[in-house]
Amino acid sequence: MDYFYGEYDVAVVGAGHAGCEAALACARLGLNTIMFTMSTDSIAMMPCNPHIGGSSKGHIVREIDALGGEMGKNIDRTYLQIKMLNKSKGPAVQSLRAQADKQEYSRNMRNVVENQENLTIKQEEVTDIITDENNKITGVKILTGGIFNVKAVVLCTGVYLHARCIVGETNIYTGPNGTPSANHLTESLIEHGVKMLRFKTGTPARIDKRTIDFSKLEEQGGDEKVVPFSFTDKAEDIEKPQVPCFLTYTNEETHKIIRDNISRSPLYSGTIKGIGPRYCPSIEDKVMRFPEKNRHQIFVEPESLYTNETYLSGMSSSMPEDVQLKMYRTLPGFEHAQIVKHAYAIEYDCINPDQLKASLEFKNIENLFSGGQFNGSSGYEEAAGQGLVAGINAAMKLKNKEPLIIDRSEGYIGVLIDDLVTKETLEPYRMMTSRAEYRLILRQDNADLRLTKKGYEVGLISKERYDALLVKETEIAKEEERLYNTQVTTNAKVQEFLTAHGSTPLKTAVSMAELIKRPELDYEMLKELDVNRPELADDVKVEVEINIKYDGYIKRQLRQVEQFKKLEKKKIPADINYDDVMSLRIEARDKLKKFSPANLGQASRIQGVSPADVSVLLVYIESKYRRQQ
Repeated sequence: MDYFYGEYDVAVVGAGHAGCEAALACARLGLNTIMFTMSTDSIAMMPCNPHIGGSSKGHIVREIDALGGEMGKNIDRTYLQIKMLNKSKGPAVQSLRAQADKQEYSRNMRNVVENQENLTIKQEEVTDIITDENNKITGVKILTGGIFNVKAVVLCTGVYLHARCIVGETNIYTGPNGTPSANHLTESLIEHGVKMLRFKTGTPARIDKRTIDFSKLEEQGGDEKVVPFSFTDKAEDIEKPQVPCFLTYTNEETHKIIRDNISRSPLYSGTIKGIGPRYCPSIEDKVMRFPEKNRHQIFVEPESLYTNETYLSGMSSSMPEDVQLKMYRTLPGFEHAQIVKHAYAIEYDCINPDQLKASLEFKNIENLFSGGQFNGSSGYEEAAGQGLVAGINAAMKLKNKEPLIIDRSEGYIGVLIDDLVTKETLEPYRMMTSRAEYRLILRQDNADLRLTKKGYEVGLISKERYDALLVKETEIAKEEERLYNTQVTTNAKVQEFLTAHGSTPLKTAVSMAELIKRPELDYEMLKELDVNRPELADDVKVEVEINIKYDGYIKRQLRQVEQFKKLEKKKIPADINYDDVMSLRIEARDKLKKFSPANLGQASRIQGVSPADVSVLLVYIESKYRRQQ
């Protein structure tokens, strides 16, 4: 029997990486928030890989931090190893990556959410969303019949809806890591007109580290000089002894075992129906799709200081248990490996994200928001970024304020959400640097300069932190101006310095900035020639050097952004009837009806809408606007 249980402003369904960020955002913005989870032991759980960050994902974590989220702070407290990837490449693709202590990460985040003012945690399965006659959220219902009256709901269900774990011929109807699956909410969403998808992901086996011969593996250490994820942390405050990772490789014997048993793979036998991520294939998929490769790289990563479980990144599988043991034991160093947890694939229900606005609110259900893997994405970082934005916008909606919309020129989170809501989602979406058109100005080092102001305006960044950002901006500008105005003459000391560093001697005096632009020189290197240089923080120096060294490229990209912004500012009326827009191609008309873009920029990125269609639409909107004057 149904009964009234309580009343809150916002209900967040799910307590993974998206759910925690959404719930914390709502609570910190003063809303009475309740977060539901299938198990309090799975709050911020890391059911798959034991790391945070990496290529493009590190950018997202720093953007989350700049907006006032929690992920960056939490990984700074709980990392085992930290490393800057792509240091030999340009700053646009450099990304922080940290090996996490999975148990500590979950434990610390649980401590944060449990002690957050305005936030209640409830271990219950949400089975229904409740709406009024106008399809506006009024509540949620739990499995026991309890009804909670709420004004907004944020769905962050991850991979739990109708979850099915698959190992060979065995199907286990549970969520990840043996947690309960949520088996009722899908039906309620379908009844409310929500379109669902069935996706799949997977995870490798966990090996007892005592059965690994690490002498046969290549050791991979962390960085000597630590760079924190959170802009509020200092390197000296988070430095600690780092735990090594290791590297090994598959071989022809591994591949033969896989090929000989491929008929037993649920991926190839047809047992798995869900669509998996193309950019994170299982080991059997790699072997079958790339027969010319005689080995594949496998990273051997510790999961926690509190367990011997070791993660084999790059070797996810859904093969039967006996095949898994055989193939893992072909790896150098794993001849006597013992499996603690077998690898498995997991299928789950998620939504087609074309049903969402850029604010992550459902187009057809008012005050229902959505974030994370439930939106058809993959990855902890992508989930957290969406959860934060969904939580912020649920709060903004209830406060009658404008939503937070990060566009493609402002952040990777903007690229992520824009891709989800404007493009066909045919597989779990994964963020990559190549997806960002303006990646030279969307670097991880300047995430605070790009987004902290937005976090402050929303209410998640303190005035003290915002004021510190303004000081940093001033210091960067002053130092750049000084360097452009500081002349370096052709005296003997200068010429000797340049020759010693493989740089062409000067013919005439130049500015210090011009020397920094030389590929073989950098800001720190030139310190001995720069006698009046002020003492500056490391993060200020980084921005100064990048801004000067890549000045021409940055200016060119900023001009591209100006053109992009022009289309973004051209709003499409909400009541537009695309059937009235003559000369639109049928495909474009159908796609525009389906996605309901908010502006011409969004419209231009919809697959099937050509530049000619956008021009037609622009003429129509402008002529209609003039007629209404």
